[in-house]
Amino acid sequence: MKILLTHIKELLQVRDIPVERLCGDQMKILPTIKNAWLYLVNDKIDDYGTMDALPNLETDKIINCSGRTVLPTWCDSHSHLVYAGNREQEFVDRINGFSYQEIAANGGGIIHSAKKLQATSEQDLFSQSENRLNEVMRLGTGAIEIKSGYGLTLDAELKMLKVAKKLGEKHPIKVQTTFLGAHAVPPEFKNNKQGYLDHICNDMLPKVADEKLATFIDIFCEKGYFTVADTHQLLVAAKKYNLIPKIHVNQFNAIGGVVAGVQHQALSVDHLEVLTDDDLLALKGSKTMPVALPSCSYFLSIPYTPARKIIDAGLPLALATDYNPGSTPSGNMNFVVATACIKMKLTPEEAINAATINGAYAMDISGSHGSISKGKSASVIITKEIPSYAYLPYSFGSNLIEQVIINGQLMIKKI
Repeated sequence: MKILLTHIKELLQVRDIPVERLCGDQMKILPTIKNAWLYLVNDKIDDYGTMDALPNLETDKIINCSGRTVLPTWCDSHSHLVYAGNREQEFVDRINGFSYQEIAANGGGIIHSAKKLQATSEQDLFSQSENRLNEVMRLGTGAIEIKSGYGLTLDAELKMLKVAKKLGEKHPIKVQTTFLGAHAVPPEFKNNKQGYLDHICNDMLPKVADEKLATFIDIFCEKGYFTVADTHQLLVAAKKYNLIPKIHVNQFNAIGGVVAGVQHQALSVDHLEVLTDDDLLALKGSKTMPVALPSCSYFLSIPYTPARKIIDAGLPLALATDYNPGSTPSGNMNFVVATACIKMKLTPEEAINAATINGAYAMDISGSHGSISKGKSASVIITKEIPSYAYLPYSFGSNLIEQVIINGQLMIKKI
């Protein structure tokens, strides 16, 4: 299908020469074209320019974008979208004074989700997850990373990853999968964490790799979960299967996870609500992307990732949702971008860069997603009429999306 978008008020994130990622001051710059057109051919961006130089193009559909802003779809590089059921009771428990850690210690949290998922059929799990995926696509997400980690048994972890892969095969959105068997220690290994870690390395990893179910490997490196030594053991084992590290670090405590991630050439280190000078030093000169998850901080009422400190140190930053049933039951990247501006003091330019090109880098797809560049995925958001792109984070409670095109397919059907 050949789609021509005309009279675009402002076309954002236009990169004639694509970039892998943006660091420090580079994030302040968001290249745009005003009064623009954009030509999508099948699943790729074919061409773009200004309306005064619009050539005669063969089209199947023309969309008049007068007064509207067009930008690349969001790249959500950290999600747990495949899960069973919900945990709204824990939400009420936190209101009544219980902490995330206390809820987990009482059998809630990740363990609670694992029990539900283990008892859920693959078809039911697919159906629940597909509903969530359809929602985030309509909210402008065109690429998403999906983790396992609510299985905690070989069969249940494989079930999660199979569902995630099937979602990517059925829908136009780009799905990248991550094996997160080391999300928590299941009850049957309660007093034998090393036994569970060995089970992951010796039994789960070979199966995940053999069935080609994941691109990335993850671990929850945090007090009460997995140590830095555990992280080293898992990432060394995963390297044999060419799984790329993307790890949870520094959500509640800084225990050396960032340094470990950089040592293992992790593609990203995610959360970073707690950040030390040693962490910043380790990240400098590395190719590891720091990833902030502001809607998690919002929902749990914990500190926000010190994004200004990261960017002002000359480092890159990506934004993602952390969509999961316990600490972030939302896959809305628009809210993430707004919250990053409101609570973390990112400029609109920095936030949009963090949620597009840097998000793409954080799941190893910056060659195909994250910017308006010839040959990249035909995945764009068309906003409603707005005065400027700064209005997107400013009007944080409004749905400002009129249409979403993912891989050349229109996501929002007009009545």
